Amino acid sequence: MEYAVVALVVLAIVLVARGIKVVRQAEVMLIERVGKFHRQLSPGLNVLFPVLDQSRAMSWILPIKSGVRAGNVIRLTDRVDLRETVLDFPQQRVITRDNVVIEINGLLFAQITDPMRAVYEVSNLPMAIEKLAQTTLRNIIGELDLDKALSSRDDINSRMREVLDDATDKWGVKVNRVELQDISPPPEIQLAMEKQMKAERDRRAVVLTAEGEKTARLLRAEGIRDAAIAEAEGERRRLVLEAEGEGEALSRIGESLSGIGTSPAQYLIAMEYLRMMREIASSDTNQRTVFMPFESAAVLGAVGSLKELLGEAKGEAAT
Repeated sequence: MEYAVVALVVLAIVLVARGIKVVRQAEVMLIERVGKFHRQLSPGLNVLFPVLDQSRAMSWILPIKSGVRAGNVIRLTDRVDLRETVLDFPQQRVITRDNVVIEINGLLFAQITDPMRAVYEVSNLPMAIEKLAQTTLRNIIGELDLDKALSSRDDINSRMREVLDDATDKWGVKVNRVELQDISPPPEIQLAMEKQMKAERDRRAVVLTAEGEKTARLLRAEGIRDAAIAEAEGERRRLVLEAEGEGEALSRIGESLSGIGTSPAQYLIAMEYLRMMREIASSDTNQRTVFMPFESAAVLGAVGSLKELLGEAKGEAAT
């Protein structure tokens, strides 16, 4: 009798222990009653009927990569993690539109939004997402040339995210981000690309050198042209100033001559006669014959009067 009581007590303790479930934050449990979905346990302390209620166990096959060993691991759990999860789909070979085989691997960030559909709509959610990502990547890369595939990572990521998010919506999963980690073309393609980049750099260097020489020649020609223009402008200004000075001198001479009753023409003739007389006086000829017209006496008289007038002007300036 005592053994029976002890057994009943132990059984009661076991049933109570099995009926109490503690769910952590950001996790949920799916409870089935007699094989049918009954309810979803929220984080905290939850009480179940030990015999009727059972948690739904899930077996998810996850890819693993440890060093050189790769394979799959089966994860048994009765908790659904609602946090964002990183899925690393392995490297795969894809063919571009121009028939170049490249190897690509990437990351996928997904989050379960509906635990019931994630468990009951698909048997192995991580494997399904991985295979869907691989086939989607093959389709997208197959539409692109090699150069476009290498330079359009952001476009490929956004297109994959849209396709995967739409396809996984029925599984209660939200695909937040897709990132391609590495795109590796064949070695011979890499060598050809390096040669192409080197040739392109050499071409740019030659073009930049030619453009620099062209610019230098243009600047040199513009400098020579500006210097010639400046020189011509200076010469023109000099001639204008000389002409203005001569005009002002003649104007003053004319005013002085008008004061003594002599015309500018007579003054010019007299100055020319004086110059000729200086040349004759400075020559070595013993006999000098000078022919002067009758009107030269009046002209020389005008010159003498002008000389006296200028002398008086200088005397007044000195005093």
